Amino acid sequence: MSNRRVRILMGRFGEGYDSAMLHLARVFSEAGFEVIYTELQDPRAIVTSAIQESVDHIGITTLPGADIELFSQIVALLKEMGAERVRVTAGGILPEEDIPRVKAMGVVEFFPRGTTYGELIDWCRKNIRPTDR
Repeated sequence: MSNRRVRILMGRFGEGYDSAMLHLARVFSEAGFEVIYTELQDPRAIVTSAIQESVDHIGITTLPGADIELFSQIVALLKEMGAERVRVTAGGILPEEDIPRVKAMGVVEFFPRGTTYGELIDWCRKNIRPTDR
């Protein structure tokens, strides 16, 4: 088992909430995760960045105006580029009826608005492990 820190690429779909996103990245960093924060919203750019940064996980925050169809593109690109070991979670603002659709696209978990930082950190500690790069 590796002793290195888990590397998480954090991104978002939609606009706004810049300070909240930066705060989330800081909370994860303080919890011991190595965070790569990006404002990229193009699935190919996100996946390429994740591969270049050798991340273990991608976390996407959905904000107003988010196009959830982009999740299926991210999952497909990870597979196409040989990085299906990198799993994807999402959270944020999304109608409840869209959550099963997002999970069906390959998102392993969706954290709705109101999920605490503690709940997010706990889930990550239990479910994300450093992988061989």
